[in-house]
Amino acid sequence: MELPKFLLADNTDYPEAIFIVHTEYPRFIINLENDEVEWMEEFSKEDEADLTDEAESLIEAATAFYDREVSRYDK
Repeated sequence: MELPKFLLADNTDYPEAIFIVHTEYPRFIINLENDEVEWMEEFSKEDEADLTDEAESLIEAATAFYDREVSRYDK
């Protein structure tokens, strides 16, 4: 099965949360309510240095994905 790069998720235990799941490496979940990120990977010290720049662009892409999905829903 091929998964999309981003998935929109919710949970009734967290009614205010808006979760975006990034399914490719490095996998993570971001809660757009508070910008909290949960990484689903283990990183070495070398990886962490490289990840800093990439993480910012991935989080921006996750936010853009959410904005696009919401705009499609409103139509």
